[in-house]
Amino acid sequence: MIDLRLLREDPDRVRASQRARGEDVALVDALLSADERRRSSGVRFDELRSEQRSLGKLIPKATPEERAELLKKAEQLKADVKEAAAAQNDADEETKRLASQLGNLVHPDVPVGGEEDFVVLETHGTIRDFGAEGFEPKDHLELGEALGAIDVERGAKVSGSRFYYLTGVGALLELALVNAAIAQATEAGFTPMLTPALVRPRAMEGTGFLGQAAENVYHLEKDDYYLVGTSEVPLAAYHMDEILDADKLPLRYAGFSPCFRREAGTYGKDTRGIFRVHQFDKVEMFSYVAPEDAENEHKRLLDWEKQWLTGLELPFQVIDVASGDLGASASRKYDCEAWIPTQGKYRELTSASNCDGFQARRLSVRMRDGKKIQPLATLNGTLCAVPRTIVAILENHQLADGSVRVPEVLRPYLGGRELLEPVAK
Repeated sequence: MIDLRLLREDPDRVRASQRARGEDVALVDALLSADERRRSSGVRFDELRSEQRSLGKLIPKATPEERAELLKKAEQLKADVKEAAAAQNDADEETKRLASQLGNLVHPDVPVGGEEDFVVLETHGTIRDFGAEGFEPKDHLELGEALGAIDVERGAKVSGSRFYYLTGVGALLELALVNAAIAQATEAGFTPMLTPALVRPRAMEGTGFLGQAAENVYHLEKDDYYLVGTSEVPLAAYHMDEILDADKLPLRYAGFSPCFRREAGTYGKDTRGIFRVHQFDKVEMFSYVAPEDAENEHKRLLDWEKQWLTGLELPFQVIDVASGDLGASASRKYDCEAWIPTQGKYRELTSASNCDGFQARRLSVRMRDGKKIQPLATLNGTLCAVPRTIVAILENHQLADGSVRVPEVLRPYLGGRELLEPVAK
């Protein structure tokens, strides 16, 4: 959640942020009103408690005649204190409820608009001209089936649409990608982590995934657990309710986990193959930093993503995501989109988000710098979302005979193999 002091001092900035997100601006005034009730009810409670304590000291010293009157007043004060405590609690709960609905403050440099209003910041690599090479590129599913790498038919038979099996070299390619990504992250100073796929409500809510993103979250009602859509969730909650020493920052973790997404609202979109699926594996970078270092860390996360995609020899572009497409937690987000030849366009492979203190406040993760204790900043960045990365590799590195060239960075993790070759029918 945002800093309520900032809300009180500069409500117009918060209104502008809500407007840029396409969210309810009236929520800002409702939260201001609730916060004022919370503060005034707190003052009222403190005043009554102080009066109650003072009265308690007078009663033992009072004469019999005075004591009766004081006891009567004490009974009334007791009722008033109870009433004030209830009012304070109600106002506090209302403030928290409204604050939890408010998105993070949008960075002033973020382009305003919806999903298509992003700004292209950089373009890397060269898009292949398959026509000049004398053949029509196949899509990833056709290639994957010929390689014995992808089986969506049996995935649908067993689990339904948007599920799949990676088989043979497909499974080996996933393991190679995960190991190469973890190796790069470890070399950059990240601590590798294998994280829980099931989390309690507070972890999911604290990272901002139970607001506008809730429709894409799987909830196990019987046990009140959530299946994570990214290891960002357990990594953000890893230091929940902790105070970290400033001299230990930054703390950087690289989490590998299965991810589960309902993909609500995408009916009929990306239904072929494994680009948009309900379950996939991912390597996610996560950083805890001092607030003043958040923007620099954001750029570092993006640089590590660019290093990864460059190593995979993929043509890609970097975009500055528009305000209406940020998600609740991010103040700014950069996406790296790889070129997908058979779609004739760039598609998202990685994201890097700066969440400032938004998640840290919700999860009560703070830093101690001398005597000062304050929320720190959290950031996250996808290094390798496996299925989409496989899509990009198969399509961009395919050869005329249906084989696929293995990028050099992955060869050590595939036993030195330079080609993935079709299997005999």
